[in-house]
Amino acid sequence: MARLLEKNNIIKILKGLYGNRADWVYINIEKFVNEYKSKISNEKESLSEKDIMLITYGDNVQKEGESHLKTLKEFVDTYCLPEINSTHILPFYPYTSDDGFSITDYFAVDSNLGTWDDISRLSKRSNLMFDAVVNHMSKSSQWFRSYLAEEGYRDFFIAVDPKTDLSKVIRPRALPLLSKYKDKNGKEKHIWTTFSEDQVDLNYASPEVFIAILEILLFYISKGAKYIRLDAIAFLWKTIGTTCINLNETHDVIKLYRKIIESLTCNAVLITETNVPHLENISYFGNGYNEAHMVYNFTLSPLLVYSIMTENIEVLTKWAQSLKLPSDKVCFFNFTASHDGIGVRPLQNIISDSEIAKLALRTEKHGGQVSYKNNEDGTQSPYELNCNYMDLLSNKSDNDEIRVNKMMLTQSVMLAMPGVPGIYFHSLIGSRNYFRGVEDSGNKRRINREKLKFENLTKELAASGSLRNKIYTSYKQLLKIRIKEKAFNPFGNAKYFDVNNNKIFIIKREYKKEIIFAIYNFSNNLEQINARAPKVFDLLNEKELVDTIWEIKPHSFCWLKVK
Repeated sequence: MARLLEKNNIIKILKGLYGNRADWVYINIEKFVNEYKSKISNEKESLSEKDIMLITYGDNVQKEGESHLKTLKEFVDTYCLPEINSTHILPFYPYTSDDGFSITDYFAVDSNLGTWDDISRLSKRSNLMFDAVVNHMSKSSQWFRSYLAEEGYRDFFIAVDPKTDLSKVIRPRALPLLSKYKDKNGKEKHIWTTFSEDQVDLNYASPEVFIAILEILLFYISKGAKYIRLDAIAFLWKTIGTTCINLNETHDVIKLYRKIIESLTCNAVLITETNVPHLENISYFGNGYNEAHMVYNFTLSPLLVYSIMTENIEVLTKWAQSLKLPSDKVCFFNFTASHDGIGVRPLQNIISDSEIAKLALRTEKHGGQVSYKNNEDGTQSPYELNCNYMDLLSNKSDNDEIRVNKMMLTQSVMLAMPGVPGIYFHSLIGSRNYFRGVEDSGNKRRINREKLKFENLTKELAASGSLRNKIYTSYKQLLKIRIKEKAFNPFGNAKYFDVNNNKIFIIKREYKKEIIFAIYNFSNNLEQINARAPKVFDLLNEKELVDTIWEIKPHSFCWLKVK
């Protein structure tokens, strides 16, 4: 059940952030808690092996004359449920750029997609994740326009003297940090813009901003969000003279929002999207009870590509063995592809810069592009690989069988790792690089954001032997098995084995005395392992295994349940 609002604890954190305005902030917290008490469900639903999420735009599938969200519901009902029981609808609010991540109105649904009624209907059968894009918002928003007109929102944005030394600031863009706008008198203001000139950062040093965003979070939960994705949250708090990333104040803001939300419901899940080096990323778990419930596992995706590229799992195994959680109440959100590219900053201190450069070169050879960030010393480093995941894994000379094998090998690892899996729309349906999207827009990320006609997609998925059909049916087979096996509980134990074979990756999953061994061959060759294991049941081929030596074909895998 929901917890009582912890006044003393909350006031203490508020004083550290807002000084003598802490009491004012707390009064407004109480106001919104009381307002939303009757609007938010407190029914407890614990995460389990049955929780699997689709990641999609609201308009990834389209029908003529029908709202895109209605079409999305048909796709979810037909092709996802019951195995994929949750849906992350990428920002579905009115926006001006960045494919939804430059929002003009947090409280509205983009009329090009549908209505709140469409969202409500989706939430009846699928647990929903909403994006809280609250580090920044569109320069065309009412908030920012009012700020420039000096009609309120006075401290909502960050004006900085352009002569200020901001060289320590770390950010994922090779663009100016400050953008110029004119106020009502024609005077230029230089405003903090982490991501682009169209996306102005909010000022969390303002108590009014903290309260305004709290209202948005509670509103989303009242509208059916089980999961709240805190987008780009690492950049939230700015202190000039620092890196302005992963600051203690940012962690305090997350702690406060979690405490407040948990006073209303125990069913909401906060998930932080922090595409940063691994140790910084997992810091958002806090002590395991006070910050994010889930953290994006950004390292997994590029590390799987690296393991396929090198045919060597030593780095993958060593990294997996290092994964530690601060409590059994938190877990990773595992994924391999998303609407963004594949971040490589999480690989820092795991593989060398020269190895990251090889991944960047592979991306370009496989039809993709590389996005770069500015470094403090004036150089640039790869930040993101913009390429369809299956195309990045497979060589141009690979036939469809090899493409499917490599793709499903990586997806099976993701499904077997402890945590909740997220499956990107285009991974589920076997899409390829969408070059036209990049050419038409100039946006590298569009390579993985193709919009499809529902009727055409239905035919392609049904076409026996097609690449889409092979990927989709393979995926559904894995999902049907996974949701029945308690060993895949997101909070269950995991052990990763060193074997005398640097091509074979082994995960042992265990929960409530149920045990599954997931075994993967990352090489182009047939590999053998000496089992020396108890009697096991091959879940994929539905048969018992009694041999002591197992042969695993190139880029193949097995899930073996201990009897």
